[in-house]
Amino acid sequence: MPLPPAPSRRAALLAPEAYDMPARDGKAAAATGTADAAAARAPARKPATDRAAAQLLASVPAAEPGSAASETPAVRSPGRRSPARADTMAAPASPVAAAPVRGRHQRSRPQGPAKLFVLDTNVLLHDPTCLFRFEEHDIFLPMIVLEELDSHKNGMTEVARNGRQASRTLDALAAAAQGADMAHGVGLDSTGQRAAGGHLFFQTAPLDYSLPTSLPPGKADNQILGVVQALRKLHAPRQVVLVSKDINMRVKARALGLNAEDYQNDKTLEDGDLLYAGVLALPPDFWAKSGKNVQSWQSGAHMYYRIGGPIVPQLMINQFVCFEAPGEPSLFARVSEIREKTAVLQTLKDYGSAKHAVWGVTTRNREQNYAMNLLMDPEIDFVTLTGTAGTGKTLLALAAGLTQVLDDRRYTEIIMTRATVSVGEDIGFLPGTEEEKMGPWMGALDDNLEFLAKGDGGNAGEWGRAATNELIRSRIKIKSMSFMRGRTFLNKYVIIDEAQNLTPKQMKTLITRAGPGTKIICMGNLAQIDTPYLTEGSSGLTYAVDRFKGWPHGGHITLARGERSRLADFASEML
Repeated sequence: MPLPPAPSRRAALLAPEAYDMPARDGKAAAATGTADAAAARAPARKPATDRAAAQLLASVPAAEPGSAASETPAVRSPGRRSPARADTMAAPASPVAAAPVRGRHQRSRPQGPAKLFVLDTNVLLHDPTCLFRFEEHDIFLPMIVLEELDSHKNGMTEVARNGRQASRTLDALAAAAQGADMAHGVGLDSTGQRAAGGHLFFQTAPLDYSLPTSLPPGKADNQILGVVQALRKLHAPRQVVLVSKDINMRVKARALGLNAEDYQNDKTLEDGDLLYAGVLALPPDFWAKSGKNVQSWQSGAHMYYRIGGPIVPQLMINQFVCFEAPGEPSLFARVSEIREKTAVLQTLKDYGSAKHAVWGVTTRNREQNYAMNLLMDPEIDFVTLTGTAGTGKTLLALAAGLTQVLDDRRYTEIIMTRATVSVGEDIGFLPGTEEEKMGPWMGALDDNLEFLAKGDGGNAGEWGRAATNELIRSRIKIKSMSFMRGRTFLNKYVIIDEAQNLTPKQMKTLITRAGPGTKIICMGNLAQIDTPYLTEGSSGLTYAVDRFKGWPHGGHITLARGERSRLADFASEML
């Protein structure tokens, strides 16, 4: 078939990726005029400005180190770059190079050259996938980082596993660049990670730097600081940033006038106050504005309300709503359905009443009642409970579990586990079986079981309490997290205590053990994280709460008020 006629406009303006580009000046157009017609016949996935930028690069003379043009990295190969990287391949002074060409897999970003991030070894050991978390920016690895990575690869610890995974990732990237000069950089998207648009550079030549005499040159941290200082001079005015999890390393870098940042990509939330609470208070004028349009009906023991208005976009499935105002009817309900511009609210069962007591336990405040409604609902498979010490997390979970295991026969047994992270010094190895080794870590379980057994067998005397306690113990299994890999729990009621000390990877390992008919409850206090490398924003409990919010079979509640004792409540608030 005949070829279509040549376009009347320049190919660079016909490419979808180039719609946001400013018009090129006459010199740039003259330098790329021969490429326009050919680029019109190029596939749509490769912008025509890529070839134009390559020709323009060939005509730019070599710049002295430290000049603006020297930011055109001598470490990049035009043949290895991706179509969406044309804006960072040329000198910043070039109109073509400064144009923000957007690829199909990249988000829009501000104009200007990409940053060059120098990674410390602890970042790779903390997150082996960190190489693909810097979007369009480039990454530089000093040779001493590879040496340190090699020294951490042996062993069965989490750090050793991360070191081996990081080494395998680097090997895959290096293998993808076979036949190309490694000094020109390796495309981070060459192994299929399309979100990474930058390049990875290895230190292939010695760099000239001078550090204060107070910093020993043989120490690895100081060598990395020297590399950052040299790159800053070599690529000025391009921004070179050191990324490290080591606080002292960042302090030393800033003292030397270098840019340094913490690795933040592992944090689910920047601010712990933004964590999903599971409860939303309706505005004071809710009934006045929406009362006439509310539809209500009763089904079984619950009342249902269908509401609309601007409050609906703020709601999530299984989120609790409350309304309390003088002279107005109160409402405590759970969102059971959301359809377009309407939502259905379902009233709650009052577990604060003695006739609805769960294994002899009645709820003492509003949040505890919300939690018990989630724990007793067979349609909820995953529940997360957070709150300060003494809010009743373990007691509520155990009471609901015993009722559904022994009375309702909904689950076959209770499985309880927790992260074995000590508050102070470790006491060493523990003797006995798996359950006996976990015994010292399960003091909270023993305390709550003593209370529950006493309340249930209080009228049967000493023999009755002993029999009840034996029955309860026979249905509770204590398991270690170390042996969870590969297991599948069928019709179990699983309690994960002290979940704030779990990493997101460990949390995923535990939750994915659930088989048909299993319910998992994760509990923890984000103010009591004992793992040295976790924060409120990067904890596995925060990760689970944020990822499961709005899921029809999951729910979350933050317990606000302590009920252990007035002393414990005052201490939690004041200390």
